[in-house]
Amino acid sequence: MYLINEKDNNIEPIKEITFKSAGFKERKNLQEWIAKSPELLDKKGLLIIQKEFSGFDDTNERIDLLAIDKVGNLVVIENKLDDTGKDVTWQALKYASYCSSLNADGIKDIFNDYLRKYDIGGNAEEKLEEFLGEDYQEKLKAGTKQRIILVAGEFRKEVTSTVMWLINFGLKIQCFKVTPYKFGEKLLLDCDQILPPPETEDYMIKVAVKNREELAGEEELENRYSIRLDFWAQFLKEINATPNNYCANISPSKEGWMGIALGITGISMNFVVSRDYARAEIMINRGGGSPEKNKEAFDYFFKMKDKIEKDFGGKLIWERMDDRVTSRIKTQLDGVNLFNQDDWKKMDAYLIEAGTRLRNAFMPPVEQFKMKSRV
Repeated sequence: MYLINEKDNNIEPIKEITFKSAGFKERKNLQEWIAKSPELLDKKGLLIIQKEFSGFDDTNERIDLLAIDKVGNLVVIENKLDDTGKDVTWQALKYASYCSSLNADGIKDIFNDYLRKYDIGGNAEEKLEEFLGEDYQEKLKAGTKQRIILVAGEFRKEVTSTVMWLINFGLKIQCFKVTPYKFGEKLLLDCDQILPPPETEDYMIKVAVKNREELAGEEELENRYSIRLDFWAQFLKEINATPNNYCANISPSKEGWMGIALGITGISMNFVVSRDYARAEIMINRGGGSPEKNKEAFDYFFKMKDKIEKDFGGKLIWERMDDRVTSRIKTQLDGVNLFNQDDWKKMDAYLIEAGTRLRNAFMPPVEQFKMKSRV
């Protein structure tokens, strides 16, 4: 930091010092400066509601400063002097977790206690309304969230690395570097937000939201995979306990379908399950992505429709799908949900019975088509 000397048109360095060398203390000085001027950390404003707060069950740990921001978030402010130490992030996370149990009434009680203890005057409701607006009750009832602000003279690498990782996952956490200076007999204080950098904060928030969405999508996908594996495992156990043995060498799948070979490449019987239906189908997908061969096979079977449906014992749904490469013939049970385990027995029974009839009805036509294809 430099002082501009307009008279001589030069700049004069201002000496950087440490809090310790100046005799400043964390609680007596730094904490009080922030409590009296919280706009130092948030230009939109912070309302300090408690100092050295220790009102949590089963712990004597104390939060340096507890505040509320303009949207009603609780703000945990943890202060260190010349060095953060290596455990400040963990310490602040614990405090934020303690605060997650506070409701609107609890916040008012804490604030009223602070106003009485430090003889500030007024009451919590008046000051909250003045700070948050007439809808302060709604802001507090909406489900108060937590922010963390770390203030220190120096931040260790293990702290900044952890903070960046937490920001990436959407945690509202900021790091402010405070530096004392001496110029003549005057002492100055500089406060600089180093994480996330103010000029990139909006971008980092957007990235964090995107990361959370992607993570949620990945977790949902993993959950789907797990449910499908469980379903197919119990389904195979059920079908292999019947006289049918055409699934004996099949393993459970994480996909929503399971294929059974019918003795010719590109034509299979599939079991398909989803959150809306369970179905057994003959899938025609021959010729390496060429629709002509698939439509040829479909048309061959369609000419035998009456005989196939008679052997099946009911109507089938014939889908030539001229706008797609593949074709299929299916039987389907609607109104069942793979992700509702109560539906599994119904789905098992339908797929085993309908699938076996469908396979038996198509085996002779498939064999005939195979022989025809060889000619």
